[in-house]
Amino acid sequence: MSIWSEAKNLAAQTPDERNRYVDFLRAISILVVITGHWLIAAFHYQDGSLTPSDLLSFRPNTHWLTWIFQVMPVFFFVGGYANAVSLEGARKREVGYADWLAGRLTRLVTPLLALFVGWALLAGILYLSGVSGEVIGFSSRAALIPTWFLAIYIVVVVLAPATYAAWRRWGFASFWAFVVVCALVDVAYFAADIRWLGWSNYFWVWLAVHHLGYAWRDGRVGGPARLVTISALGFLALVLFVFMGPYPVAMVGSPDKELSNSLPPKITLLALGVFQFGLLLAIEGPMRRVLSGLRIWTATVLLNSMIMTVFLWHLTVMVIIVALAYLAGGLGLGLEPGTQGWWLSRPVWLALLYGVLIPVALLMAPLERRARAADAAAPVAAKLVGGAILICLGIAVLSLFGFGGAPVPGLGVVAFLMVVGGAAVSGLLPTFGKKH
Repeated sequence: MSIWSEAKNLAAQTPDERNRYVDFLRAISILVVITGHWLIAAFHYQDGSLTPSDLLSFRPNTHWLTWIFQVMPVFFFVGGYANAVSLEGARKREVGYADWLAGRLTRLVTPLLALFVGWALLAGILYLSGVSGEVIGFSSRAALIPTWFLAIYIVVVVLAPATYAAWRRWGFASFWAFVVVCALVDVAYFAADIRWLGWSNYFWVWLAVHHLGYAWRDGRVGGPARLVTISALGFLALVLFVFMGPYPVAMVGSPDKELSNSLPPKITLLALGVFQFGLLLAIEGPMRRVLSGLRIWTATVLLNSMIMTVFLWHLTVMVIIVALAYLAGGLGLGLEPGTQGWWLSRPVWLALLYGVLIPVALLMAPLERRARAADAAAPVAAKLVGGAILICLGIAVLSLFGFGGAPVPGLGVVAFLMVVGGAAVSGLLPTFGKKH
């Protein structure tokens, strides 16, 4: 049976009560992220050397495009909805916290391990082949940048039962509590120059956006008119923050290495999330009717069955393609980024990358679809949480420095061992149990 036929069979069995729009937003957002990453990547080959950069640095007038392509908030409020549904189901089935958490983390960690093991092997081969540590560090860091998302999302999942309980008890007051803390952290960051505290906004910003998913699940967001108003207020706040405050225009990266909306996150990302939330939910009704058609829903099911795989591997595919082009004498990389010729070449560039990513995803995706083995030992909550923390710490280091690019020699290897060790401690190492 072909993978499309298998997805079609699963799509046909979808229960009526499932909100297909949640899955659609997850799928379409991943395509936006992938396309955005590939689009802003700017590699220029000239006189035998390759200069890696990004479009935002070459063309500051393109910074506004990040307001479209920065869709990480969508992942988090979709995750909030999905986690609420999962927690409700676990409560009805009387599934405990440890069993619930093990199930949620398995599908996140398994494809992540495959990526890290692949890069650890590749980094070792390159090192033994005489490739400089600088090149290995840059290449692996460029490929592993997407994994930062999992470092914080795993923490959000670990905390989900507590944050959902807070939502059920206090409603929007719990959301506004995160917003206030986020704002105070930014005040300390800019007004008092307490820069280290800004990193805590990885929690407050994304926990607040994740909370919007709880509101969506509980039907407490109102109708289209109210949602459009919410979206407009989020957009207005974003405009005021950027054009009357100290925040840059770009929602990812920044020419000013000392100031970024995303590293660490600022309240601007929360405003962007509110803007996207209201806008996307305002069209939920007609979109759910569109998704009742089997063909579009089948495509959504298919992409969601490999969503972590395509997300994690898309920059690795780009790094490999660029490396091969460099070895071929800069084939296709001679156009100056941001010029008319460069823009005209982007459709070919994107088609090439998608053409390579699709078979890679089909090859690696079965790992993502495997469940915990039926005979797996009952998880221990303390080990799960402790292992998850180790995994997150390892991810954070590798997404920042890659293999060989850290300021401390061997830190990349230590981080890799932390990820693998965390998976082992928490019982999340891949198994060959039945598929979902």
